[in-house]
Amino acid sequence: MKILITGATSGIGRQLALDYHREGHEVWALGRSRERLAALEAVGLKTGAVDLTDREETLSWFSGLEVIDLAILSAGSCEYIDLPVFDSALLSRMMRVNVETMGHSIEAVLPLLRRSRAPHLVGIGSAAAYLPLPRAEAYGASKAAVAYLLETLRISLFREKIAVSLVCPGFVKTPLTDRNDFPMPFLISSARASRAIRRGIARRQPEIHFPRRFTHTLKALSLLPDALWLRLAQKMVRS
Repeated sequence: MKILITGATSGIGRQLALDYHREGHEVWALGRSRERLAALEAVGLKTGAVDLTDREETLSWFSGLEVIDLAILSAGSCEYIDLPVFDSALLSRMMRVNVETMGHSIEAVLPLLRRSRAPHLVGIGSAAAYLPLPRAEAYGASKAAVAYLLETLRISLFREKIAVSLVCPGFVKTPLTDRNDFPMPFLISSARASRAIRRGIARRQPEIHFPRRFTHTLKALSLLPDALWLRLAQKMVRS
């Protein structure tokens, strides 16, 4: 299988790239750090140094490929807003890095997926999109946009038989979460996250979420009446 993974120089993307390579697949690992890409290339992966925030650069680079069977769009970042100062620049960064880069990647990779016999588009979202959480105004909004984007594409690409999966992880130990200054319930390793994602992709699941104890809790809370969740969340903030 010919696999392309964005955000492959760190965290979940890197783990997926290495694991799929070990399984014998042809893997294109994309990122911006040439040093980290060189390390991946040294163990046999194909690599591409691409700034996905640049639409023209992204389209140009992808046009050099012929076919992709599985595209995993993992590039992204996480920052939190700390009120009373609302940082609109931070919001713009989250939308650019988490949403716009995915849009550029989708535009570029769809022609390559259409040449595959069993095309599959996968996007990494977040369980944070299940319900509004304190400090996640910008990050959560960007991941909610990712979820809507992929869920809509699942409908729109159905006639072309392009499978679309949304991945909604809970807390995964990565360089990004290492910066968090709050408790992270049910934190799992990137290796465990990779296993869950690869299993879900093999089954062509529309939504892949884990760890289940955490994501099922958030899903259940999202079913509460809005007024009740608001009171609970405001109590969390006060405490």
